[in-house]
Amino acid sequence: MRGARIIYSAAEMAWLEANRTMVISDFHRAFQAAFSRPDISAMNLHGLRKRKGWKTGREGDRYKGRHRKFSAPEMAWLEANRLLPISDYHGAFIAAFPREDVRPANLHALRKRMGWKTGRTGQFAKGQTPPNKGQRCPEGVGGRHPNARKTQFKRGQEPHNTKHLGHERLNVDGYVEISVAETNPHTGYGRRYVHKHVHLWEALNGPVPEGFCLKCLDGDKTNTDPANWTAISRGVLPRLNGGRATRIMAYDTAPDELKPALLTIAKIDHRARELRRQRKDAA
Repeated sequence: MRGARIIYSAAEMAWLEANRTMVISDFHRAFQAAFSRPDISAMNLHGLRKRKGWKTGREGDRYKGRHRKFSAPEMAWLEANRLLPISDYHGAFIAAFPREDVRPANLHALRKRMGWKTGRTGQFAKGQTPPNKGQRCPEGVGGRHPNARKTQFKRGQEPHNTKHLGHERLNVDGYVEISVAETNPHTGYGRRYVHKHVHLWEALNGPVPEGFCLKCLDGDKTNTDPANWTAISRGVLPRLNGGRATRIMAYDTAPDELKPALLTIAKIDHRARELRRQRKDAA
């Protein structure tokens, strides 16, 4: 919400306009001394001057080339000692000049503004030995603190979520996958996940023939019993999807007693199409 409108008397407005060139802090202080208006802040007077278009007469670049925070002797000292590390730089400056308002960040920013180079890049040079090489962390601190020790792996320890050989999982398509001792072609790791129903079926029947795939007979993809899967041509799969276009019931949603008949019909249709194509090619 906006505050209530501030009303100034004619005498106050005349005084404010006559003294408009004062610095805002002095402007506000002198106005309060003259009129005792505790409801008016320095920000109110600043806004009034802007609304009225009263110029203060001070040039906008009056501080150009001047250092507001540091005197000439301080600047000379700072430039002469600019190569010091920032902590030593600040400590020596405070010892030489009683300036408690100056922080290390101020001196760091000053060096950057002035373009004073320290000769340090902050990088390890090639072949440089780290200062802590060969030194062990003191007991009770850093990585040897008791709280840090609690979360560190011990020699031979395995993560709680380690997946061993034979681990099973369910993929996003609803098929069961099992970890087997085969090299992962993508990562080179000694184990990889394969479809469990394919793994078990091939263990009994050999590799799935080229152009064939395994079809679940009872519609339950989590039933990995090899007897529940049969190898069919990939061309048969679209005929098992059903739908209004084919006027055939979908295999997976059909009653169990109809599934064998639907599978047989799909195989016959596919074989008939192959024969028609062969006859056409031979003609």
